[in-house]
Amino acid sequence: MSESSSGVNTSSNSFSKSYSSHCSDLSETNASLPVVSSKRRTLQQSCDSGISSPLPCDVFKYLTWHKLKEHDVQGTQIRCPRVREGPSQDELVIRGEEHLSLKGAQVNDKEIWRQRLQENWENCVNINLSYQDLGDPYQQNNFYRILRRLIRVERLWLVDNSLKDLSAIRLPRCIELNLTKNHFTSFKQLPKLPAIQHLSLAENNIESLSGLADLRNSPLESLILKSNPCEFLEDYRQRVFSILPNLKTLDGIAKLPEDWSVTDESHFLPSKCTIL
Repeated sequence: MSESSSGVNTSSNSFSKSYSSHCSDLSETNASLPVVSSKRRTLQQSCDSGISSPLPCDVFKYLTWHKLKEHDVQGTQIRCPRVREGPSQDELVIRGEEHLSLKGAQVNDKEIWRQRLQENWENCVNINLSYQDLGDPYQQNNFYRILRRLIRVERLWLVDNSLKDLSAIRLPRCIELNLTKNHFTSFKQLPKLPAIQHLSLAENNIESLSGLADLRNSPLESLILKSNPCEFLEDYRQRVFSILPNLKTLDGIAKLPEDWSVTDESHFLPSKCTIL
């Protein structure tokens, strides 16, 4: 496994399951590993307990995983590496959270540029960047910066990132993309995916099939749209298969005889001749 300074490029073995099982794992699992302090005391994960007092792990809330100096988390254990950046020192002061900044971590623009040049995003092939909690503009901007560098990625998971529009992103080699639990409202907001074969858009807010034809010339075989409003359109399955004639599986179900539209059937039925 190769690691970048702010992410993980997992081995291909971790993607050996079927595509549908990946979607299930990602949509139902949001596991994070505890971080251990220098005293080797486990810091508990934040939970919805109604307690307003800071939790011990809050001291690490703005740090990416590779900046933690002492921890027991190994690269092979990380399922969703945290890549979002924390606020600037000035913003921490405004928030009254200057105590959460990492001492000695103040770097100038030249050092930031040097660190980013050392990242290996261009070489990532399989990567999971789910559950990033991109609540602030500076976090979103850094995330999009990383996505633009994924020129060789083949399998990419971006589950539950509150993403709305990736139309400016191009993923030329991506064959498997999981965008489950985001905020897409149209197929026109998807990244450019010329090589896509498996695409999951479950649990978004896509209401119509407008823009789906942009994927017509791609080698798309499997598409998941369940839990979108468009799933309740009349003749939903027939319309999707009509737009994407090369599609083999929709929402985990292989193409059925009743999914052939009248237009599709005309290509396969022989011409009929009536003899009077």
